[in-house]
Amino acid sequence: MGLWVSCEGSFFRPAGRLFCSTARACGEPQPKKPLLEKTKELRGRLKSLTPHEQVWNVPNVLTFSRLVAAPAVGYLILQDQHAAAFGLFAYAGITDLVDGWIARRWKLQTVVGSVVDPMADKLLMAITVGCLAAKGALPGPLAILIFGRDASLAVAAIYYRYASLPLPKTLARYWDFSLPSAEVHPTTISKWNTFLQLALIGLTLSFPLLAIAAGPADVEQQPAITTTTTSTTTSRPAPPAPASSHDDPAAEKPTYASFLHSPTTDPRLKTTVSGLQLLVGATTLWSGFSYAVLKNAVTILGTDERLKARQGARGRAVVGVSFALVCAAAVGWGLREWEGGQRRVAEEEWRGRNGGGKGEGSG
Repeated sequence: MGLWVSCEGSFFRPAGRLFCSTARACGEPQPKKPLLEKTKELRGRLKSLTPHEQVWNVPNVLTFSRLVAAPAVGYLILQDQHAAAFGLFAYAGITDLVDGWIARRWKLQTVVGSVVDPMADKLLMAITVGCLAAKGALPGPLAILIFGRDASLAVAAIYYRYASLPLPKTLARYWDFSLPSAEVHPTTISKWNTFLQLALIGLTLSFPLLAIAAGPADVEQQPAITTTTTSTTTSRPAPPAPASSHDDPAAEKPTYASFLHSPTTDPRLKTTVSGLQLLVGATTLWSGFSYAVLKNAVTILGTDERLKARQGARGRAVVGVSFALVCAAAVGWGLREWEGGQRRVAEEEWRGRNGGGKGEGSG
């Protein structure tokens, strides 16, 4: 009788079966969760512990549009599409001012914006400067300084991102900019340098537009002026002669270098461009080394102060060493150009003396 108990007075079952529904609570092992479910649960916990930001706001959209505009500006420069290149470059400069104002006005600052905004500026400047240098509108050493400084900062940014990224350090989390790990604070001289670079590039891009506005008659007079002043302009090679522009329609479009080096260009305008180039070069040097010296230029997020200090020192060392190599390359390129120019001047003087002697003998 002890082996049977009544259940609701109408059904009998063994007493041992009464507790079958609570057997797991009495010590039986629970079944393991599938690996996929455990992975999803772990990811959910990580997301709840790691702060995320709202990336797609108006300032960041404007910033990302500058990233897209940068290669387009370079393509237009190489294709001598002067008006389109200047217009798109002006758009990039205006949005650079507008997105920062919107972010401050409506408190939309994000860590993503603090990283991508200077990245977009540097990409735009690097592509524009490289294309203008390829067209002969900017000196080679200046282009190396500008491009090299941005490249050294980009290398340091790669290190800062990896060193400051919270564990686990995976490729997906590395490119997930909603996971803040470090903040970049542009230095004061860097802001001035960016402004001066924009002014120099904008002025250089506007040169062909000024030539077109002057009209084809003024452009066609360039070969006559060059031939009448040959004795005084032997130190500089003559620009491409547009006298045959009526035969070749493609030659009617003046290039950046031909207008910058044309003897008909206002000397005051040439002096302004040369002075601005020197100023940009000096501020680029100052700005590059400021990131290797100032400790508050980059703030690494986290609680381990000793680790943050060690990571910051390594990042500044990366900037200093890489930018020093860039400066050495710029000096070497400048010396090479200077030696080549001296040889050309000597050859032109020798040819001028020989030509003058023949002319006197024949007379």
